[in-house]
Amino acid sequence: MRALRRFTVRSALPEPLLPLDDLVINLRWSWHPDSLDLFESVDPDTWAAVGHDPVRLLGEVNADRMAALAKDRKFLRRLSDMYDDLQDYLTQPRWYQSLADAPAAIAYFSPEFGITEVLPQYSGGLGILAGDHLKAASDLGVPIIGVGLLYRRGYFNQSLSPDGWQQERYPPLDPYGLPLTLLREPTDDGRPDGPPVRVAVGLPDDRVLRAQIWRAQVGRVPLLMLDSDIEDNAPPEREVTDRLYGGGTDHRLLQEMLLGIGGVRAVRAFCAITGHAEPEVFHTNEGHAGFLGLERIRELTEEQGLDVDEALAAVRAGTVFTTHTPVPAGIDRFPLELIEHHFGGDNACKGVPVDRIVGLGAEEDPDVFNMAHMGLRLAQRANGVSKLHGQVSREMFGDLWPGFDAGDVPISSITNGVHAPTWVAREVMDLAARTIGRELVEEAQGWEGIAKVSDEAVWATRRQLRGQLVEEVRRRLRQSWLQRGASEAGLGWIDDVFDPDVLTIGFARRVPSYKRLTLMLRDPERLARILLDPDRPVQMVIAGKSHPADDGGKALVQQMVRFSDDPRVRHRLVFLPDYDIGMARYLYHGCDVWLNNPLRPLEACGTSGMKSALNGGLNLSIRDGWWDEMYDGANGWAIPSAAEGTDPDVRDDQEANALYDLLENQVRMRFYDVDGSRLPRRWIEMVRHTLQSLGPQVLASRMVRDYVVELYSPAVQSSRAMAKDGFAAARELAAWTRRIRDGWSDVRVTHVESSGVGDSPELGQQLDVRALVELGRLDPADVSVQVAFGQVDEEDELRDPDYVELTRVDNVDGAWRYEGAVPLERRGPFGYTVRVLPDNPALASRAELGLIALPVESTNYVTV
Repeated sequence: MRALRRFTVRSALPEPLLPLDDLVINLRWSWHPDSLDLFESVDPDTWAAVGHDPVRLLGEVNADRMAALAKDRKFLRRLSDMYDDLQDYLTQPRWYQSLADAPAAIAYFSPEFGITEVLPQYSGGLGILAGDHLKAASDLGVPIIGVGLLYRRGYFNQSLSPDGWQQERYPPLDPYGLPLTLLREPTDDGRPDGPPVRVAVGLPDDRVLRAQIWRAQVGRVPLLMLDSDIEDNAPPEREVTDRLYGGGTDHRLLQEMLLGIGGVRAVRAFCAITGHAEPEVFHTNEGHAGFLGLERIRELTEEQGLDVDEALAAVRAGTVFTTHTPVPAGIDRFPLELIEHHFGGDNACKGVPVDRIVGLGAEEDPDVFNMAHMGLRLAQRANGVSKLHGQVSREMFGDLWPGFDAGDVPISSITNGVHAPTWVAREVMDLAARTIGRELVEEAQGWEGIAKVSDEAVWATRRQLRGQLVEEVRRRLRQSWLQRGASEAGLGWIDDVFDPDVLTIGFARRVPSYKRLTLMLRDPERLARILLDPDRPVQMVIAGKSHPADDGGKALVQQMVRFSDDPRVRHRLVFLPDYDIGMARYLYHGCDVWLNNPLRPLEACGTSGMKSALNGGLNLSIRDGWWDEMYDGANGWAIPSAAEGTDPDVRDDQEANALYDLLENQVRMRFYDVDGSRLPRRWIEMVRHTLQSLGPQVLASRMVRDYVVELYSPAVQSSRAMAKDGFAAARELAAWTRRIRDGWSDVRVTHVESSGVGDSPELGQQLDVRALVELGRLDPADVSVQVAFGQVDEEDELRDPDYVELTRVDNVDGAWRYEGAVPLERRGPFGYTVRVLPDNPALASRAELGLIALPVESTNYVTV
């Protein structure tokens, strides 16, 4: 019989052990080795049996053991010390507390969060990045509130059929068996155990989507997770938070409405109940949560009496939007009629007309609503997640700022980072602590001290971690073959899979086509020769999940599995199913080389190679994402990319051959080049240089500091300015923006001329530029007139121009005359043009409104 309901029964702890509850419910243990050691000491056998899940541990340790621990003075001292350490971590001032005028709180919205494998609410890089963001924020004392959804079936568990086809399973999750607490209303006498808090989102046809709020405590950071599987909902609404990235278009829209709209309401309820500071900045991690901006506009129109333009000005000032996709196909897009149905008619918000909502998500296709476009229009500050991705994003979204060059598009970049305490092996941490100090990862300082670590210690640690990976590979491979139907008697060969002294390469990630899981199989015989070389063998561990609806990705997985099943190579190349955080740690710790071969420039960042690098792994990668900016020629290898426009099959052949060449002639030669002490000194030097050059750059602490300094702090200054004196500045900016938009069609650059350089311009001379500008109904104070200048290409397009403000001189027959001087500092073809832009101190960028006026003949050029 099938159970009607599933729940988890927890043990009642003896009073001396009650601090264990506090240690378990705070997810700091997921990156705190001493806490994990304490949990293991409760009952080592049970700890192993429950997969290192502290909540399950407390539920399954027998009462006699708990009673014994309650009298064990040594254990109680350790428990008391660990509890005190956690309290110090939660309360002592940290880096953020030294800042002046920083936001009181920041709300960080994401559809997925990868904190620990115990809380399976992530599918890939976006979620892992969000989890690392919260952890680093906690370590730095940044007052973030995370906001997401609680998926009752999470993402899927992956297994393989006998013929290697991916199979999915969605085991149900019981929130009461997870390290979560339910947000409850206080009782009349102030106790925090009243009825569960509910938020509601209105739907068409008088339907209501309700959700309760689970709280995960990530160190100092609360993570609020909305759950629609409650009896208050009708059956369709109960299923809204069933699976991460599951269901069809209607289902996804309801998930994103709950995340954005319900998420803001959950934050308001949480702050009211707990006394937590209200967020002054809202950060949208990808477009999935974009509806949070609509909810904040609704709040201001209904509660503050602002009109929609005034509310938009106030909301934009305090909103940050991060895009993670480098291709339009990766953006959530909904049929326009679906948006109109859910935000118009009887479900429309007073003061927020549905046509204005539709306009926020407008794109080239008039029948489609684009979530990324809405995210960009609702945020005054936006960024990509690597320098290259910032460039790609400025080009991809350039149509939102017509007339502007890609370099002017107001999308910056902050390169992702990874949370070292989560991803760095304990053995590496201990080695660093002994020889350098803990400040290595906590303060991003002292990386030059790696020079103190001896070659022998580096190599011994690397071999130890490689050996641990070998054991884990064998364990998981055996488990996979048994699931596929093999008998235990026929799996003796697995005992000889992998070797702790063989060069080990890892490749693990999601399996969309652009990541090219099977590029290494372009010439399977050549790959086999590399793997089986008698003198310099290579072993490869592969892992990755394809989206359940992506049969193309599943076919790639099957192709890889069938190759790995070949008895010739199966001891040298394995595919491990069910890639998750727990498996990833072994791979990052134990692999000597991390392989990444995406189609450039489709990898927005790709942080897996960063995690490997922090453990002494060397990257072998296409120069895409983070590797494009951090590769220095000595901290790994760059796989050459084919020329742009190359036929796809030819490109894959060229890049696969380049990969094979590097493996055959550089990577393995360096690894097996040992001296009389059997140490590969040149390899070890590359490991040391990788740690020194990449360590400070790839940390999530560096990333979060960058967000605070470059985005959060400027955003809060703008937001506070907009809100001051009853939102007077927001009202003024909205009125000014309307006036500028209404009058912009009359702005013209009617004449441009220059003098001062003669017929043969030379370096060091000065070009005097004059322009006549008609402003129509606008005032000179409303605009900035600039000369853009620099080198020009064969099409007379300015490349990476510089700008000089022109000075208003006088009025000539209704037109304003502007003048200025341009220095000639570059040889070769040189050009210039004049442009007029809106100018207001409340704008974060002069391109913000997407308005520009240029001369009819837009560029003049000379040769210097």
